[in-house]
Amino acid sequence: MAVSPKAGSMMNEENRPKLWADLLPVPSRDGHKYDRGHALIYAAPELTGATRLAASACMRIGAGLVTVVARHRADVYRASLPPSIMVRHKHPGMVKNMSAVLVGPGGVAAEHADIAFAEHDDCHHVIDADAIDVACHLKVAYGKPWVITPHQGEFDRVFPQLCGQREDRASEAARLTGAIVVLKGSSTIIAGPGGERVVSHHASPYLASAGTGDVLAGLITGLLAQSMPAFAACCVAVWVHAEAAKRFGPGLIASDIPDMVPSILTDLLAGQG
Repeated sequence: MAVSPKAGSMMNEENRPKLWADLLPVPSRDGHKYDRGHALIYAAPELTGATRLAASACMRIGAGLVTVVARHRADVYRASLPPSIMVRHKHPGMVKNMSAVLVGPGGVAAEHADIAFAEHDDCHHVIDADAIDVACHLKVAYGKPWVITPHQGEFDRVFPQLCGQREDRASEAARLTGAIVVLKGSSTIIAGPGGERVVSHHASPYLASAGTGDVLAGLITGLLAQSMPAFAACCVAVWVHAEAAKRFGPGLIASDIPDMVPSILTDLLAGQG
């Protein structure tokens, strides 16, 4: 049975391709780039590598367009990002036709902090790293499902009042915030506000490396940009992220993961996942 945002009876299912393979986005033969979605990423003012990793992953997973809005170090981003990724040095409200927004990898510029959570209400939002605390404090409510991607330390800091089993804490955080919670770790928990929950034991110790979380946030954003159902998109991104690490093995660094994505998608679309 395919995973959907309404799969409220799904508790502690193991994350595996049969749950979501038939929901993977496939471009039509006569489609164009806008059919595949437009992702907007707020650039980090200092830790530029995090934004670059997220943007590369977002493009590799299939988003039709990726725009990085950089109020600082725009020239660094233009020089270092792949040429297929657009860099804008202007108010993000002037970037049109977004289908997904990513905030948080590497931090958020002060002048973006307010608008990052207030605009683009009709888009999916992925909130990562320190931005999770800001979004939860503001009690944001979006028109479309949104996603937070904490590791355990970030989760404990944002939700200190929650206790009990890790899986139950993730589900309660999802209920309280209305967000899909992707709680990263050696087993990653994907919990939705409707009670659905999938646990991914498909993992690799080589993911314990700087920047891999930024890649995961970019993968989720890229799938959401293509209008994949939000809960399923999180499950796919977590599985592909881990599969890339397992295939690469020793020596993995975060920037290796996006380059592994095309072959993994090819296998999944061929039914070989």
